[in-house]
Amino acid sequence: MCSLEKRGDLFILTITGDDEHRLNPTLIDSIRAALNRAKSESESMGPTALITTSEGKFFSNGYDLSWSGSDPDPIRKQTGVRPKEMSRKFRLLVEELISLPMPTIAAVTGHASAAGFILAVSHDYLLMRKDRGFLYMSELDIKYRIPNWFATVVKNKIASPLIWRNVVLTAAKITAAKGVEWGIVDSAHESAAETVEAAVGLGMDLVSRKWDGEIYAGNRRTVFSDVLAALASDETAGDFSGGNVDPAAGVNSKAVSRL
Repeated sequence: MCSLEKRGDLFILTITGDDEHRLNPTLIDSIRAALNRAKSESESMGPTALITTSEGKFFSNGYDLSWSGSDPDPIRKQTGVRPKEMSRKFRLLVEELISLPMPTIAAVTGHASAAGFILAVSHDYLLMRKDRGFLYMSELDIKYRIPNWFATVVKNKIASPLIWRNVVLTAAKITAAKGVEWGIVDSAHESAAETVEAAVGLGMDLVSRKWDGEIYAGNRRTVFSDVLAALASDETAGDFSGGNVDPAAGVNSKAVSRL
């Protein structure tokens, strides 16, 4: 699940535990509850900022495809009830991040794959550790079609069509250094602790600008209006296209965890 710590004018949201932080409805609801709490508490504060980070080897390894594909009710399974619910909740989470009345910073201290990548880049700033972890849009490798709204997020967060190609159509595993080079990552740091420390420093700098949170959120919504429009889609977690890959398997976490 996750915790929310208030440190001065900053909120630090931590996805807790040493698992893969797969995005199923339970974890998504926990993150959304923390965002709602930060939003509510910020109303009685001055300018604030949010930092999202994680414990363990993963920031998030994407959607919980094992959960979504294991509905015991055959009719619900056939009609995709679980994938649709998971997608709906995640789209709400991204919308709430875009609408949050404060700057947001992802301090990525582990692997961020597929929907985990989307969660990271849905923040205003992305800081990443150098010594472990990569950003990875894994859909091509696991034979899933990327949802249209994922592509819209990528195009809004990454400037170059050549980088879109590398991210989506080569399923590149992007280190912190490569992420900085490609303009995805704002800064790279030597360790998890230094990444969070840098995020705190950035957050304090942003708070010192004394921006109005509602104006900030409104401007962000304008900048990402096409993302918000795309979030209205009812696309599910992906379109499995056959082959020899188990659709519930997701990213090879054993291979990932060795990196």
